[in-house]
Amino acid sequence: MGGTLGELEQLLLMALLRRGGEASGIDLRAELAERIDRTVLPGAVYTIMERLRERGLVTSFTGSATPERGGRRRKYYRIAPSGERALADSYRQVERMADGIADRLRAHWEEP
Repeated sequence: MGGTLGELEQLLLMALLRRGGEASGIDLRAELAERIDRTVLPGAVYTIMERLRERGLVTSFTGSATPERGGRRRKYYRIAPSGERALADSYRQVERMADGIADRLRAHWEEP
């Protein structure tokens, strides 16, 4: 189940939480583009989300057909409690590593 989360896995789980814990792959791509100006190919999102599902960190379900998609149903993901725990553990590790060097790193951030 658990294990270490990769960077994109972390970002997608964060995007999922930002969207209320439930979102489609399109919604997750939009969240990454909006928040961190990062374009992720749809295939990458679905591959990673499937891997997270296999690990028990997210669940998935198919939504209703919508007219704007020509009757096609959209796949949605929901973060599982184990996914929240894995993300919290990963975030805590990053915080611990950044402790004492965060100010130095902030000096390299570009202003928006």
